[in-house]
Amino acid sequence: MKQRPTLPGALYLLPFAFLAVFFFYPLAMVIGRSFAPEGRLDLTPLVTIWGETYFRRALWFTTWQALLSTALTLALGLPAAFVFARFRFRGKRLLQALTTIPFVLPAMVVSAAFVALLGPRGWLNELLMAALGLNRPPIRLQQTIWLILIAHAFYNTSVVIRVVGGFWGHLDTKLADAARMLGGNRLRVAWEITLPLLMPAIAAAGLLVFLFCFTSFGVILILGGPTFATLEVEIYRQSVTLFRLEDAAALSLVQMGLTFVVMAVYARVQARAAAPLDLRAAEEIAQPPVTTRQRVLVAATVAELLIFLVLPLVTLALKSLAPGDPTRYYRELFVNRANSIFYAPPGIAIPRWAPRP
Repeated sequence: MKQRPTLPGALYLLPFAFLAVFFFYPLAMVIGRSFAPEGRLDLTPLVTIWGETYFRRALWFTTWQALLSTALTLALGLPAAFVFARFRFRGKRLLQALTTIPFVLPAMVVSAAFVALLGPRGWLNELLMAALGLNRPPIRLQQTIWLILIAHAFYNTSVVIRVVGGFWGHLDTKLADAARMLGGNRLRVAWEITLPLLMPAIAAAGLLVFLFCFTSFGVILILGGPTFATLEVEIYRQSVTLFRLEDAAALSLVQMGLTFVVMAVYARVQARAAAPLDLRAAEEIAQPPVTTRQRVLVAATVAELLIFLVLPLVTLALKSLAPGDPTRYYRELFVNRANSIFYAPPGIAIPRWAPRP
């Protein structure tokens, strides 16, 4: 007689049911829409997009902007990772918490923050126009690749700090100390000892940042305007604007395939980073800055993080205060002056507010 599955055994089916409904079913629908739009196998949409100019342009832009964004993020994040890993200083935990905030913000909030700081009527342009007596804003980054790269670095610097800094903070310094005792200078020790040990963590962080930038949607759509389009944005335009669902589904498959490749490489790098090493507690590694050079390095890194990661958000908060009546704009949130049927009070909208897309 066949035994009924017990309750604990049946619970194992819940994850499979969840994946079947929310992952495999949508994926099967996308594949079906791409390869069998009329109920029979048809590879025409997938073959056709490879000859389309917009696809080649979107794929090329998606790739090189992700590479540049990753390089900029690593350039900003690695010095901060070193400072957090090797030094103890006042306010360190608070600063680490502040660097995490950008990663969880929605694209709309980040876009508004950079417009408030660097836009034509942003705080920095207004300051320079008043100081130099200019009639036009000197900084014009709206709908340029530079603003996209800055926004991506703003989002993902915390990834480098957490991944590389967390590993660096537990890395034993005995090998580096021994190399210096044998006559190696700081640069040679860093290049031949520290960097090879850190490379798996740096590669893992870089691949993760590349994946986030490669699949970027909100930043490109809002800050890039109609000039720039990643594969994600092109999928949106083909499906929503042009209603070409077959092309959008084919693009989705290409995007998923490329994302899978990057994730496979990332998993392999992560496995390599998990190789056994002589690690120590972070509290034993980090020391207070003693020399003038160390104090300058810590101060410069703290200033860089505050300016780059905190100043845009502070500027946005200040822009939300009306001159002479700071709470005016906040009160207006509760007034439906246009009598729109789509108006949603903040009490209803805030619980539905989603983090970074």
